[in-house]
Amino acid sequence: MTLDDLKHAQRERVIFLDRCLTWRGVANRRDLVDRFGISTAQAALDFRTYLKLARAKPPSYDTVRKTYFASDRHEPLVPSSLTAAFGILTDEGEKGPLSALPRPERRADPKIIAHLYQAIRSEKALYVRYTSMTSGTDKGQWIAPTRFTSDGEIVHLRAFSFKHKEFRNYLPVRIEPDSTFEERPSAGLLPEDADWNTRAIIWLRPKSGLSAQQETVVRREYGFEGELLRVETRKALEFFFDHRWGLDQKGARLERAKTEYEPL
Repeated sequence: MTLDDLKHAQRERVIFLDRCLTWRGVANRRDLVDRFGISTAQAALDFRTYLKLARAKPPSYDTVRKTYFASDRHEPLVPSSLTAAFGILTDEGEKGPLSALPRPERRADPKIIAHLYQAIRSEKALYVRYTSMTSGTDKGQWIAPTRFTSDGEIVHLRAFSFKHKEFRNYLPVRIEPDSTFEERPSAGLLPEDADWNTRAIIWLRPKSGLSAQQETVVRREYGFEGELLRVETRKALEFFFDHRWGLDQKGARLERAKTEYEPL
């Protein structure tokens, strides 16, 4: 039996148990009942399923506390980051503000997104008005949307600007709703998106000026396995990478050692 053999709902519950044992070190039936609203009988079945999957290094059961404890040799069935597992470490019944900061809600007009998506699929250019944070709102321009991208928090649009004669990243929310969205064919008119088709191999190191102990902590935090940490993205997304990883911020803990480019 493997995780892929399970139906989706039970697979999610088994992964939850796995994360509880990985990050809490303990798990019991009540965890499943409270989280998923299932019966104790179903929770017992899920535990038996988990134990079959983790038979090589199973947790031990404490009959007094009626709780399973992860063994010293525990290995997760599905590796996860602390950020991904954060939800199992918080008390859902806690009153007051949430334990995690609220994220800003980046709104978008579904009708605009639909226009852009359909333009991508049909290889059409659109006439839109766009508001830039540096130059303000333009009078209108033709863009040829090619794909949606994400920096992990915000969805961007990759498109060719006929006005600037280059590929650019746009925020869909900054496209004015009163744009005409007039269409015209773009197939065969666009140059190669060289930056999108170029892999950026970024080698990182702890920020210069850190103490030896601080360097050690940074290496542990980011999972360095050698002198440098290798991260890959597309050249077109490097700007977002620097911002997301905090390389362009005061107090950064990492810096680029070198960047290599190769065609995809």
